[in-house]
Amino acid sequence: MTDIATPTERSATSQTHIPQQPLSRRLRTWFVWLVVIGLLAWSWNPAEMFRVTALFTDWRNMAEFGSAFLHPNFHDWDHYLSDMLVTIQIAIWGTALAVVFGVPFAILCSANVCPPWIVQPVRRLMDACRAINEIVFALMFVVAVGLGPFAGVMALFVHNLGIFAKLFSEAVESIDPRPVEGIRVTGAVRVQEVIFGVIPQVLPLWSSFTLYRLETNVRSATTLGIVGAGGIGQTLYESIRSFQYAETAAQVIIVVVAVILIDLVSARIRRALV
Repeated sequence: MTDIATPTERSATSQTHIPQQPLSRRLRTWFVWLVVIGLLAWSWNPAEMFRVTALFTDWRNMAEFGSAFLHPNFHDWDHYLSDMLVTIQIAIWGTALAVVFGVPFAILCSANVCPPWIVQPVRRLMDACRAINEIVFALMFVVAVGLGPFAGVMALFVHNLGIFAKLFSEAVESIDPRPVEGIRVTGAVRVQEVIFGVIPQVLPLWSSFTLYRLETNVRSATTLGIVGAGGIGQTLYESIRSFQYAETAAQVIIVVVAVILIDLVSARIRRALV
């Protein structure tokens, strides 16, 4: 006759088979959490996090300021829309230039394609492009080429060159090496290995990255107008400086709607590419 275990016995048996992590792994996890908490504590005063109470004590000031945006003025909507289109065009050109020049730099940054004496210097150059904000580049190009959209295009191009080189190179380093090895045994040179063995594997992911960065660059191009790089950002900044909050609200609404539409379109394209 088969013995039937009681619920208490089954519970005890199941508890004894619960796998436990090794002590070294648990200590490492606790150490990571201690480092994170320590960094947050170290940054508390310099970041003035103690001012968080003002969000609850002085919320009426924010409400009073925000109430001015409840009555948007679309009187010059055609002008605002034209500026928004310029902003999108700035983002398109900045992204396109960054992709075209980012592809060769991404290959040079890939450790599985190029030797270390090429990879490391190129990576440091791309780190510099990525570390400097678009507004800083925009200020530099405004001095060089004057006020206008071209300065914004160049600012987005240089900053996103570092970003695309990073994203694209990580995709290259995660490819399946077997197709590349198969092309190599046929006697192909390194350029042919990249063109026929590497790029076909990473092209869908590169396309997805490009569409995502285009969305981000539309938002970035909006802020570049503050330093005179053209687009709706310049109009937005002038409205805020002159306390024309009704006009500012209309411009913000146009920016939000444009970004939402771009996000919906690019999301649909990304799903089609997967």
